[in-house]
Amino acid sequence: MWDGTYTPHAPPAGPALWQHPGMFWHLAMDAADAAGRLEAAVTQAAREAVAARGRFTLALTGGSAATALYPALVAAPLPWGRVHVFFGDERCVPPDHAESNHRLAQEVLLSKVPIPAENIHRIHGEDAPDAAAQAYQQVLLAQTGDGALDMVHLGLGPDGHVCSLFPGHALLTEKTRLVAALQDAPKPPPARVTLTLPALGRARALWFLVLGASKADAVGKTVTAAAPLLPAAQAARCGAPVHWLVDAAAAALVPGTL
Repeated sequence: MWDGTYTPHAPPAGPALWQHPGMFWHLAMDAADAAGRLEAAVTQAAREAVAARGRFTLALTGGSAATALYPALVAAPLPWGRVHVFFGDERCVPPDHAESNHRLAQEVLLSKVPIPAENIHRIHGEDAPDAAAQAYQQVLLAQTGDGALDMVHLGLGPDGHVCSLFPGHALLTEKTRLVAALQDAPKPPPARVTLTLPALGRARALWFLVLGASKADAVGKTVTAAAPLLPAAQAARCGAPVHWLVDAAAAALVPGTL
């Protein structure tokens, strides 16, 4: 069960973070190759989770990664009746709003697969932010017991943000809550609900889904000592096994040869 505390991991000694044994790299030739690799990874993770625990819990991301990669999951041979979908974050907007991560997931994936409606656990962005965050933490714990999601997909902003955890924000110091609200995000809309670092640290696997040259600087800084305070860098050090699904352009500034 979730014990209510969280201690971030220090940067590992020895090899640089990008070489660390808990960091796994999946270098795709292009977006289509990345989509195929993600389909295979999700299928394998679902098979293992269902065999071990009877269900597969997956947190989706939004943004360009979802648009580019999630259509491939429509054809994935997943046991949809045993898949439970969560969200890494949500803008505080109605579920049919153009800015809603839930709406995007519905359009590119969820409306196209036979997942039971009760297995889709959305963040109620139309509610008051703090109330929505508290309710979502209750849902997360009720569904998982300890807050541990089997697979969490993370996009990566050019500024190094993940979910709605932004550089320099007070939520990066959160130690107990698994889900929190913020009303001062540096990009619109300012009101959001997000998984926290403690929640990411409980995951059985984090998957960064990053494509394109515009993300290369953020990827490079995340996996080197250049910017250890970036939210993505903290997420990558929070204890969960970390997978990077990237193309050559996004990985251009990672030291060495992948």
